[in-house]
Amino acid sequence: MDTGGNSLPSGSDAVKRKVCYFYDPEVGNYYYGQGHPMKPHRIRMTHALLAHYGLLQHMQVLKPFPARDRDLCRFHADDYVSFLKSITPETQQDQLRQLKRFNVGEDCPVFDGLFSFCQTYAGGSVGGAVKLNHGLCDIAVNWAGGLHHAKKCEASGFCYVNDIVLAILELLKTHERVLYVDIDIHHGDGVEEAFYTTDRVMTVSFHKFGDYFPGTGDIRDIGYGKGKYYSLNVPLDDGIDESYHFLFKPLIGKVMEVFKPGAVVLQCGADSLSGDRLGCFNLSIKGHAECVKFMRSFNVPLLLLGGGGYTIRNVARCWCYETGVALGIEVDDKMPQHEYFEYFGPDYTLHVAPSNMENKNSRQLLEEIKCRLLDYLTKLQHAPSVQFQERPPDTEIPEADEDQDDGDERWEDFNMDVDDDRKLLSGRVKREAVEAEPKELEGQRGAAEHARGSEAMADETASAKPLNTVPMQMDEVNVKVEQENVKPSDQPYPKP
Repeated sequence: MDTGGNSLPSGSDAVKRKVCYFYDPEVGNYYYGQGHPMKPHRIRMTHALLAHYGLLQHMQVLKPFPARDRDLCRFHADDYVSFLKSITPETQQDQLRQLKRFNVGEDCPVFDGLFSFCQTYAGGSVGGAVKLNHGLCDIAVNWAGGLHHAKKCEASGFCYVNDIVLAILELLKTHERVLYVDIDIHHGDGVEEAFYTTDRVMTVSFHKFGDYFPGTGDIRDIGYGKGKYYSLNVPLDDGIDESYHFLFKPLIGKVMEVFKPGAVVLQCGADSLSGDRLGCFNLSIKGHAECVKFMRSFNVPLLLLGGGGYTIRNVARCWCYETGVALGIEVDDKMPQHEYFEYFGPDYTLHVAPSNMENKNSRQLLEEIKCRLLDYLTKLQHAPSVQFQERPPDTEIPEADEDQDDGDERWEDFNMDVDDDRKLLSGRVKREAVEAEPKELEGQRGAAEHARGSEAMADETASAKPLNTVPMQMDEVNVKVEQENVKPSDQPYPKP
């Protein structure tokens, strides 16, 4: 199988796009703990590849402004955000009830700088949405984002704050309809649940289904109330390969035709790649990037986010290549020398061959899934319109003042009210075991029915605050970020 080659079109879609790229040099310093599969260091590895492939010079590189408490509370509960802000490794033994209540401690451990980490990755995603809303770029990229499992009141699946929901809420200020597409191997449950009862956000998730975290994402889960048919789930079995696009392209093509989104958010979880530590799919990097290329071809404002991905050398390969796809630049398969070069041996190439694992997704099964989901889409008569109402104020981007350290005064409040009448899905544990028993398409419904009242309200009633996106100095772009602990002065909470 061809594992390299040109994934970019030679026709009109080869036109360059204006891309904004969000990166904080500190993000790679956060550490979930020994043995934990989630490693923020992969973001730093990705950035190093982008620098040495020369891709940074083709983008506007921005250091995200950290999201503040009130911004996170546009979706998350106040007490949950307060808990994340206050908890530390030193104090967690004194808050065992709170840890259990908010599902923090095992899969979602307490670590040094936890809240600062959440502020950073959420700030990049919302900052990207602001840039898109103002027409300042065609594509915004935040590989540190995409943490799709977090719920309003609890952490889940290595995710604490749902930056995707926050970014979509920002996009809804400008766009009547927003499409969310998720190609992580795990179901995008947190995002789906947030928008399950609205017709302004359509969610489409392609994922492993059947005895697999988080247990949701049955093909029969289609939304509720006004949101009926606005949630699509594509349940797949082990070993899916390039036949992924037998479903992805016709389904997403029809969604774009019927739903007509004003903006698209694509979660590019790399645990759907072949050889992932926690995954069981067999996508090549080129096959994964084909999804980015396809979404790019519609010329709709596009927010690219990271997500899962636990074989970190392949995560960096994938997101580097997909940044090139976003830019319309084909990158060489031969990897340049850089500080993490030894991670990529013995071949030292960008592309890796998929395995010879069995594809348990028969063509007949894929055809049945495709036909059923296309039938759902016929139930959408036309793109929904939004009832006339007072429009929430734009989030403005002030002129960057690189000499100003305290940006707090450049923020205004925005309080996004979210329905409190929601039943949250019970917390589940993301398992490292991948020996999942295949289920029939009409099999187990997952661990719980969706909360039917879990709409994150798209109709904002409060004023919006500007999210700062501060252009990075060239020395900040330098990939040689020293390994160091988060300084106490950078901590958003006091040490005991």
